[in-house]
Amino acid sequence: MRQCTVRATVCALLVWCLPSLVFGGRAVAQQRFELQREAMVQKALEAEGIRNPRVLEAMRKVPRHEFVRTADRARAYEDTALPIGNQQTISPPYVVAYMTEVLDPGPEDRVLEVGTGSGYQAAVLGAICRDVYTIEIVPQLAKQATRRLQELEFSNVHVREGDGYKGWEEHAPFDRIIVTCSPESIPQPLIDQLKEGGRMIIPVGERYQQSFHLLKKEDGELRDEKLISTLFVPMTGESEEQRRVQPDPSHPQVVNGGFERDENSDGRADGWHYQRNSKLETADSMEGQQYLRFENADPDSLSQALQGTAVNGRQIAALRLRFWMRCSGVVPGAGAAGQAAVVVHFYDGVRKEIDAVVIGRWRGTLDWQDVRSTVPVPAGAREMIFRIGLNGATGQLDLDDVRIEAVPR
Repeated sequence: MRQCTVRATVCALLVWCLPSLVFGGRAVAQQRFELQREAMVQKALEAEGIRNPRVLEAMRKVPRHEFVRTADRARAYEDTALPIGNQQTISPPYVVAYMTEVLDPGPEDRVLEVGTGSGYQAAVLGAICRDVYTIEIVPQLAKQATRRLQELEFSNVHVREGDGYKGWEEHAPFDRIIVTCSPESIPQPLIDQLKEGGRMIIPVGERYQQSFHLLKKEDGELRDEKLISTLFVPMTGESEEQRRVQPDPSHPQVVNGGFERDENSDGRADGWHYQRNSKLETADSMEGQQYLRFENADPDSLSQALQGTAVNGRQIAALRLRFWMRCSGVVPGAGAAGQAAVVVHFYDGVRKEIDAVVIGRWRGTLDWQDVRSTVPVPAGAREMIFRIGLNGATGQLDLDDVRIEAVPR
């Protein structure tokens, strides 16, 4: 009888305490995410030049971990793209903040977003603006984003399933338009639906070679300013299939591997995206007039540049990779990713990473070296991304004249 009484008492205590334990656990988790958001803002945004206080406050406020898959929550506040299903990704925090800052939305603005994806960019805009109208062409993503935004009580964000390039005419004109997928040219309906004096930011270009463009509508005409290089995943649907310029996966190439081209004179090499802690240098180059230098003093910060291209692993057996490298005072960072290196990431037809080959892992100080390596291409590879730089290491790394030659299978 006593044992039964003790068990009953313990059960009663557990029932009474369980809500407090659950609530306490959630509170601890939320506090951890808040600290991670603050670190993200400081290291990935403020340190990279984001200054708009409204944008920074929104990035501190919106819970990015709610917009990624459960399996990726531990990485939610890293400055990287993460898969969200349906061959799509959530943009890195810096890209979201950069696009929002360039758009410069105000509290009374009405914004059209093309390409809802996870809903994260719409939520950031919703934390700043009066109303956000966002369109997603993938039905499953549209439904997921609608549900997520409702649960997080973003009542001023309105989601619609459909072709975003047609705009949302019944709610036009818009003060701001943001496009988070990359068309080959600017869709006319979006131009028509932009208010006089309004702004649009849009990544335009070939499938793997895109640049942000800032468009301002003045006296019915568009002023076009080309900004930094970027890479958004290929779109879904007819527009993507009808591109006039299609990539050639049987002849992959490195674009601007000599780092000579900088058409907008912003100090960044054209054709390379997500550049962090990098700059073009001219003194003592090994090829041409310029090379790319990576410098990093903080092992928690990224120092990198990326470039994507198509590759057909059924036709290409390997890549012969060649480049010049020089480094000074390089100290590896924590973990496998904290290495000064050239890394080739391979992805299959649904953009799942299937292999990564690391060339380098340099440390210390080395003068210019002619680096050559043969990289095997998995038969299932359909895309690849070059990631070059210090990554999480500290010190200084110089790279020049990056070239590849495909070896037929």
